[in-house]
Amino acid sequence: MIKFLKINNIALIPSLELELESGLTLLTGETGAGKSILIDALGLLLGLRASAEDVRSGEDRASVEAVFESPEVPALLERHGLPGEGDEIVLRREIQAAGKGKVTVNGALAPVGLLREVGPRLLTIHGQHEPQGLLNPETHLGLLDRYAELRTETIGPLFARLRQIDGEIERLRRDHREGERRREMIEFQASEIERAGLSADEEESLRQEKLVQANAGKLATLSAEAYSLLYDDEAAVVSRLGQVYKRVEELAAIDSRAAAYLEARGPLKAQIEDLALFLRDYHEGLSVTPGRLDEIESRLALIERLKRKYGASLEEVLAFGERCRRDVEEMGAPGKREALLVQERERASEAYLAAARTLSEARRSAARGLEKKVQAELALLAMEKTRFRVQFEPEEMERACAETSSWSERGLEGASFLLSPNPGEELRPLARIASGGELSRILLALNSVASLESEGKTLVFDEVDAGIGGRVAEVVGRKLRAIAARHQVLCVTHLPQVAAFAAHHFVVRKVAERGRTVTEVRPLDPRERVEELARMLGGERVTEAARRHAEEMMRQNSRSAV
Repeated sequence: MIKFLKINNIALIPSLELELESGLTLLTGETGAGKSILIDALGLLLGLRASAEDVRSGEDRASVEAVFESPEVPALLERHGLPGEGDEIVLRREIQAAGKGKVTVNGALAPVGLLREVGPRLLTIHGQHEPQGLLNPETHLGLLDRYAELRTETIGPLFARLRQIDGEIERLRRDHREGERRREMIEFQASEIERAGLSADEEESLRQEKLVQANAGKLATLSAEAYSLLYDDEAAVVSRLGQVYKRVEELAAIDSRAAAYLEARGPLKAQIEDLALFLRDYHEGLSVTPGRLDEIESRLALIERLKRKYGASLEEVLAFGERCRRDVEEMGAPGKREALLVQERERASEAYLAAARTLSEARRSAARGLEKKVQAELALLAMEKTRFRVQFEPEEMERACAETSSWSERGLEGASFLLSPNPGEELRPLARIASGGELSRILLALNSVASLESEGKTLVFDEVDAGIGGRVAEVVGRKLRAIAARHQVLCVTHLPQVAAFAAHHFVVRKVAERGRTVTEVRPLDPRERVEELARMLGGERVTEAARRHAEEMMRQNSRSAV
């Protein structure tokens, strides 16, 4: 509830301070006196759009400030890192003529968006000034649940678990797809290395063979010439070696010191003969295969490409291929975890659907009762031709169960309130059909059969009495007083039948002050209330009859309240 309201330099209000109490507070005054300015100022604390034109002419800034009492909102402020003052919340909004503005919550700077989050938890304005809750179809399902006193706290966790499992399945399938792509890549790498048929010493062997193939002509010439020098020439080394040793024998016969070299004759001759045989065989074995050099070049290029991709050496390439093959075998076929999750989802879906179906059946049953009671209340409020309906989407129960896209933490369906104010007109959403006064009376009707707002919240009704009078006005007054037993209610009215039910009565007047018109708001004592009601009954000339009528209205309403 609002405990204190302070307004500075907004439109015709230079300065205003009001202390407000619980119960029903009525604001009355002549048309154009400035009652709507109060409503607009409260709207600024809900985060509604501000304009530099709201600033009083000649001033550079305006402000509205209110002290609220709420046990729930401080916890919300704490989550936003804002200071707390027990159950008190101080909202202040400043508008500058230059176009800028400032918001503070409990003295700390805050964005306007925070007012849009906090304000509606403290205050609701109904009527021509933005009936936030009633015009928003998103609120209608909650209003129906509140009317039917349905316990909906279990459905949220069931839905959350269902969505959690869906998320796990999707992540697992995404991982599987990524794993399958990785498995395919690893298998390709392993197969590429295996198809190459590599061996650890192959590269060196190929390079040696390449060298031989590229120099085959030169090798043939060198080996042939060396063989001839050893065996075939007239002065061949082998034949001349025999002549050398014959002379060494003669030398040793004379001088024994040469005999020692004769012992090496056999091994040396054998080495020379082996070399000659090698040279002969080597020359005979040399061959140049057409295209072989190209084959070697291609093979070496393949090896080089695999080394660039998989390792610095053939040993590393082969080791990488082995690892790839092991990884492919270890990956195996995924799907076991997914199958378990699918089974768990089926169980979670069945649990959610069972609870949601029960909730949906209770809602649909309660909706028919709400429709009848609201229409009966509307008839009492001079809207007897009005049809009221709760529409569900999806409308059919079985369709709601089947269309999983409509499932939510709130159940199987959404709900919206439809209205047809005149016979023959189709049912349409409230926002498209109802005037400010009609909306206020619809809200009164709904509040009469269901508690639409959290207890202790401030409700503001503007033009609730538009288009009514007499007996209906008295009904409106009684319903406002009944709502005020649960909420602080501020109501702007032009009807004395409504004003007579006030627990607290303020009058709004225009007065001239220092050559300028200003709006003043002041509380009325019992005697002044009689005068104000008499004015509302009889016009500017207040008669004794009007005073007596006003006194009687107040006495009757006082007795009916006991």
